[in-house]
Amino acid sequence: MRYFRLFFGGLLLILIAKGACMAQDNDPYTYKTPDRDGTGKVYKGREISKIMSFHGVNWLERPSRSREENTDEAIANLPLEPDHQVADIGAGSGFYTFRIAKRVPEGKVYAVEVQEEALIYLKDKAEELGVTNVEATKGDEKTPNLSNNALDMVIMVDVYHELLYPHEMLAAIKKSLKTDGKLVLIEYRGEDPEVAIKPLHKMTLAQIEKEMKANGFHLAEKGDFMHMQHFLVYQKGE
Repeated sequence: MRYFRLFFGGLLLILIAKGACMAQDNDPYTYKTPDRDGTGKVYKGREISKIMSFHGVNWLERPSRSREENTDEAIANLPLEPDHQVADIGAGSGFYTFRIAKRVPEGKVYAVEVQEEALIYLKDKAEELGVTNVEATKGDEKTPNLSNNALDMVIMVDVYHELLYPHEMLAAIKKSLKTDGKLVLIEYRGEDPEVAIKPLHKMTLAQIEKEMKANGFHLAEKGDFMHMQHFLVYQKGE
């Protein structure tokens, strides 16, 4: 009897260890000692950066931003129709959100944020401006918490590199997009040493492509008109 207890006890330990190894094998992330401004969490060879606190709101709303980043041209080039349903993930102060809202007067913009201070700011700003087609939406680290097959466009402006769970978030975005929906990424150019942004807050096109392809998105449009950033439009499918 004691032999069988020892045998099955040992077998149980082996199965538990095997399950732990399988779980580790399925983890799309690796881990390292964090670099400065980094989380220590690595995805497809890229260390995920720390998230920018909402205390940086003044930098997001700086008067020089439109000129420095030619944001007006970026917004003009977004693939939008007046009735489109849009999600601005990591909306921050709503710099892009409220400008996009003007382009979809018959549609809606979901301003998705995980930080409570940002959600309050966005709600107050919408009320102050009298904008009725912007809805502040609480997301989390893995999903924007939006309906499936509901969105014409998702945009992330200098946000993707900060996602702690990019694999899970891209899967959730993919579900929320309509069949012909678009994912727009605007990211500071990691290839350009003249872009004076911290290294972990920039991304190269090669790295973005690696991560998008791995998650079932293909590049549909690449704009080269921005001073400091990539302008990339993705669609679902290989």
